Amino acid sequence: MSGTELKALVARALAEDIGSGDVTNQATVPAGTRARAEITQKAPGVIYGLDAAEETFRQLDPYVKPIRTGPEGTWREPRAPVLELEGDARALLSAERTALNFLQRLSGIATLTARYVRAVEHTGAKILDTRKTTPGLRLLEKQAVAAGGGTNHRVGLFDAVLIKENHAAMAGGVGEAVAAALAHAPGLLVEVECETLAEVEAAISAGAPRVLLDNMDTAQLRQAVELVGQRAETEASGGFTLETIRAVAETGVNFISVGALTHSAPALDLSLLLEPLR
Repeated sequence: MSGTELKALVARALAEDIGSGDVTNQATVPAGTRARAEITQKAPGVIYGLDAAEETFRQLDPYVKPIRTGPEGTWREPRAPVLELEGDARALLSAERTALNFLQRLSGIATLTARYVRAVEHTGAKILDTRKTTPGLRLLEKQAVAAGGGTNHRVGLFDAVLIKENHAAMAGGVGEAVAAALAHAPGLLVEVECETLAEVEAAISAGAPRVLLDNMDTAQLRQAVELVGQRAETEASGGFTLETIRAVAETGVNFISVGALTHSAPALDLSLLLEPLR
């Protein structure tokens, strides 16, 4: 996400929260008070989203001084300081929830991704994200996946072809759909969803560079990987969990897509404490 896009996103998020004004702030915090804030990580995981958090504080106080006290993209243990800030107390308090929402959400995604990546270490399989993202936050959430060690799949409907069951049905079959896609978008990745070995063979025979092995058990995945050989890349999907993902990776697939990375990642627990500056 570009800096311009991030600024606009943060502005919308702040407007949603503050509305006509932070009445609690106005009632309890004297104008002009300055304060120091510290954001602390309270659970193990991977921090990501500091750009969004800093931008949130900066939009309410252009002179705020943020200091990063921990790295993004690495596994950290609890009680670690993440970000220190010094600025206008009202601005810090009004920005707090929005900044933490960004940071907790994105860090949660990075953390869950890191857990999945660890679970398939040394198998050769790469963990992919999906389009099951929060509307408006897709680019940030995919960046969080990358920060956690995952690999980004297509961004949207425009940058790769992914033929699913309904597309194949409309095209007249898997092979026909692949041939049409290769002719229509020669510069893009063409991938096709397959539920049976017969569909896998049809896809490969038509020239598909990647096949998506959908909802197959590990025995079927091994058969499909053997059938494909070196003719194409293989990707498995089907609601895999941290408990089942290792067995899937050991079938020899190249990629495993996990929608849960973005649609079910729990927020990473973070807190912000404020103290007035005398």
